[in-house]
Amino acid sequence: MKFLLDQNIYHKTEIFLKNLGYDVLTLRELGLHKAADEELILYVRKLNRILITRDKDFGHLVFVKDMKAGVILLKLNPGNLERVHHILNKVLKTQKERLNSAFVVVSSSGYRIRWLR
Repeated sequence: MKFLLDQNIYHKTEIFLKNLGYDVLTLRELGLHKAADEELILYVRKLNRILITRDKDFGHLVFVKDMKAGVILLKLNPGNLERVHHILNKVLKTQKERLNSAFVVVSSSGYRIRWLR
C-alpha cells in the first residue's frame, strides 16, 4: 500500500508505517505542505495513494463534495499514539485490498470504515 501523509501526522507515525514496509510519502517531501485540501485529494487520487491525516475537514470533501479518495483519519495524541498505531496496523492488515475506496476513522477505542461508492 502507498500512503501520503498530511503535514499534521506525527513523525513517529511516518516511521511506524515505514518500519512495517509501506511506501510512505509526506506532503513536505513533495512540496505540497501548503496545498489546499481539495488539491491534496486530487493529488492522492492521481498518485493512487491513501491519505493519512488528522484533519476532519477531509470527511466533508469526501462525502459532501463527493471527492472520492481513500482517507484514513487518525484521532490521536501523544498519549494514545501506541494504541492508535496498534489499531491502524490491524486495519491495514485486514482491509488492505479495499482501503483506496474507504474513509476510515481510527481512534484509541477502535475504528470505523465507510466504503465509498
